Amino acid sequence: MATKGKLTADPKKKIFVLDTSVILYDHDAINNFHEHDVAIPIQVLEELDNFKSGNDTRNFEARSFIRLIDQTSKEKLISDWVALKAQNAGKFKVILNEQPLKINAEEIFGKGKTDHKILNAALSLREENPEKKVVLVSKDICLRLKAKALDLFAEDYETGKIKNVDELYAGKTELLNFDESIIESVKKDKMLGSANIGLTAKEGNHFFVLKNKRKTANVFFNHSNQTISLVSTDPIFGIKPKNIEQAFAIHALLDENIKLVSIQGNAGTGKTLLALASALEQRRDFRQIYITRPIVSLSNKDIGFLPGDAKSKTDPFMAPIWDNLRFIKDQFVGDDKMAAKIDELITTEKIAIAPLAFIRGRTLTKIFFIIDEAQNLTPHEVKTIISRAGENTKIVFTGDIYQIDTPYLDSESNGLSYLIENAKNHPLYAHITLQKGERSELANLANLLL
Repeated sequence: MATKGKLTADPKKKIFVLDTSVILYDHDAINNFHEHDVAIPIQVLEELDNFKSGNDTRNFEARSFIRLIDQTSKEKLISDWVALKAQNAGKFKVILNEQPLKINAEEIFGKGKTDHKILNAALSLREENPEKKVVLVSKDICLRLKAKALDLFAEDYETGKIKNVDELYAGKTELLNFDESIIESVKKDKMLGSANIGLTAKEGNHFFVLKNKRKTANVFFNHSNQTISLVSTDPIFGIKPKNIEQAFAIHALLDENIKLVSIQGNAGTGKTLLALASALEQRRDFRQIYITRPIVSLSNKDIGFLPGDAKSKTDPFMAPIWDNLRFIKDQFVGDDKMAAKIDELITTEKIAIAPLAFIRGRTLTKIFFIIDEAQNLTPHEVKTIISRAGENTKIVFTGDIYQIDTPYLDSESNGLSYLIENAKNHPLYAHITLQKGERSELANLANLLL
């Protein structure tokens, strides 16, 4: 049996020390290090205690981790090494306020800061286990840099990260010098079988631009049916696609067989507008249209600290969605009947706009559910949202993976990138990346030059 603070020697095994940011990103992180041992400093438990109350996702992650540790330890002391339950997993312990003898982070960087105490915990563990490689794991870049300055190995938490975001699935392929007769046939018949027509092999649903000199056909490949169908450029609910990528997005949004859609693109490419217009076009097919976005709060305070009732707290965060709805309504100037219909949809809550935290615990049945700014979600949050889907529900994620407001997330580790990479071959899923900005020439200038 291992003694307190020290493990039986096995030079191949490592000890990973996790900080709070990792736990708030993934409460099950301690089970993702295979045969290696995992430790957390006591300061992490103290910080999680501050996060356990509230409705935000990080509050949920904190509570889930605390319950997980309680179940893992049972009657054992977690200041000793405790075996993790997963098969072939290592052991787990909590590091108390132990001071390293050789290098003291608080003496170097300053006393009283939790990060420096976490560094000391990792340093003391390394002194106690000189035969093992001790690695600090953190989503906090500055903490990792400080660790490396102290000659302590440090790395990001890799679970859920995309390896090469520059090669992230874009959803469309352009094929040049394509068989002219196929282009003519699909434009005439609207749909063709895809066998033996020269398409690039794909494992999931995919959009193609088929070109031969001046002739072009924009098609959707349905992997389940093994067919290609012509993509329409007709307007929906007053909104006409301004480029073929937008037409692809609308096609996926209107396809009743596609239950999960993601749209990725820079600001001004029309992601939210297209999703909302498509939802309104299909309003009779769904019980409710629900549009939401995560609220990125400051520090450890959620919107409950803001003045006013729930609506006044959340309205500023939801303003961009209301702006898109007003833009759609403006397309019906002079059509009093349609304008009144849109107002009625809002009044009767056929259209509901609310923060993401407000849907926790709900089962979403026969709902067109749009999640805007999905790049600010963790992979676990995306999984949780999709798991809420009931019968006849369609879920749409929109966002820009390069415009992230949430601490400790980046273009590789956010939930939208994770979804695109892992769902791309599923028959219920379709994705398109929008590249051309359509907001204004001035907005395009910012995206291209600044």
